[in-house]
Amino acid sequence: MLISELLVNSAYRFPFKDVIITEQERINYFDLLNLSKNFASAAKKAGMNPGDRIVLYIDNSIGYVVSYFGCLLAGGVVVGQSTANKERHLKNIVNHCEATGIVTSGRHIQTVLKIAGECPSLKFAFYDDKLPNSLSAKNIQLKEMLDIYSEQATDSARTMREEAELAQIIYTSGTTGNPKGVMLSHKNLHANTQSIIQYLGLSFDDRVMAVLPFYYSYGNSLLLTHVACGGSIVIDNRFAYPQKVLQRMVEENVTGFAGVPSTFAVLAHKAGLKNFTLSNLRYITQAGGPMSPALANELRGALPDIEIYIMYGQTEASARLSYLEPEMLTKKSGSIGKAIPGVTLRVKNEMGLEVAPGETGEIVASGDNIMMGYWKNEEDTRKVLKPDGLHTGDLATVDEDGYLYIVSRKSDMIKSGAHRISPKEIEELIMEDERVHEVAVIGEPDEILGEAIVAVIAPRPGAVISETEILKHCNKHLPHYKIPRRVEFKESLSKTASGKVKKHELKSELTKA
Repeated sequence: MLISELLVNSAYRFPFKDVIITEQERINYFDLLNLSKNFASAAKKAGMNPGDRIVLYIDNSIGYVVSYFGCLLAGGVVVGQSTANKERHLKNIVNHCEATGIVTSGRHIQTVLKIAGECPSLKFAFYDDKLPNSLSAKNIQLKEMLDIYSEQATDSARTMREEAELAQIIYTSGTTGNPKGVMLSHKNLHANTQSIIQYLGLSFDDRVMAVLPFYYSYGNSLLLTHVACGGSIVIDNRFAYPQKVLQRMVEENVTGFAGVPSTFAVLAHKAGLKNFTLSNLRYITQAGGPMSPALANELRGALPDIEIYIMYGQTEASARLSYLEPEMLTKKSGSIGKAIPGVTLRVKNEMGLEVAPGETGEIVASGDNIMMGYWKNEEDTRKVLKPDGLHTGDLATVDEDGYLYIVSRKSDMIKSGAHRISPKEIEELIMEDERVHEVAVIGEPDEILGEAIVAVIAPRPGAVISETEILKHCNKHLPHYKIPRRVEFKESLSKTASGKVKKHELKSELTKA
């Protein structure tokens, strides 16, 4: 199954049903498919060939979705990028994947024009706004999306590909360093999409609120699963104003909501979640990092009748690897659950043997959703893709019932004296204080210990909290070697565009200080 066929099939089954709903407009499956065909035809006329990469430098919108499926219909490869990325980063990505085209918005077209002369592979740029002044560029074709929409697609707009061929490159968020281009085939994405639909029980009746960006693997999975089942996606890019998002959820009868831990921290601490009657909300899903048991309990208290799915995955796995059933949230508190349908997860020690319950090892995953490799990076591909599967770099334990518990990422482990310390345990303990909004525990260089533990805390708005109080709580519950040397307070923690805390940046800031 090609990913483009997900749209084709749903357009046949539900032609006049809304598929994308934004604050200003909405589009049904029939029109979305036709506009995507027009895009495919225009891209091919502009010089795109099967297998060429198209960068989507555009926010969540109908234009993004048209471009996504239009690129795939033409046999191309989608490369989503955050519009928060500046000229240097965008230029590096375009050149790294040797993109043929780029899609952007009117307010970002000048950024594209500035880099175009330094991107030899670039042939065209499409933009989705009507601009007051005409644009020109010497070395690339420019075309407005409205003109593309009004054109009739040619009969050769669709290009069939093999399911094993590349469909998308998703660049990792860079929480641990430089981003890498994860290559996902049609087969990878389709396998993960069907698995998620199965365990969430998604159907054409479902409507998800999308605040996560589509260029991010988690956001991408929301798009694919709901198009595949004939559901609807409500887009709202205003999560800086969470009350407005919650009000949209009420107005649009949203049945599902997805977020990373920081998303739910905002809803729980800043949005007045209990003040909204979300009568149609059936479930919420959380991934993109561990959710503390304290925050999970807070959400359960605010949404007592809602199914809460705690999930785990990686971009390298097309998004998802495991989930915890909602009914096990209390009994298996802190667990990431078991493997999703079609995936096998094993926890292995350094000898390559599966660990016994209670022992720590690395999660190794296998299944049709596992990536093809990293784009133009065979060395890093060999480090993680091995004969027994994807070596995730995540350390975990498994209990007697087969439920997995993340201990830490290998790269996050703090080496202090003779001890290897997981930040997760300390972070969860500190999060028990209701005045704490977010926390990141990291290691800073120390001449004697190698690394000393530092807790970086963002308090809740208006909360007053001291270093002494935090350290007293840690002293009460942790062994001496796990107690932070000191506590830093910040108004907010630096995050990637997908909401993950940038621990490497926090470490760099401490080193400079």
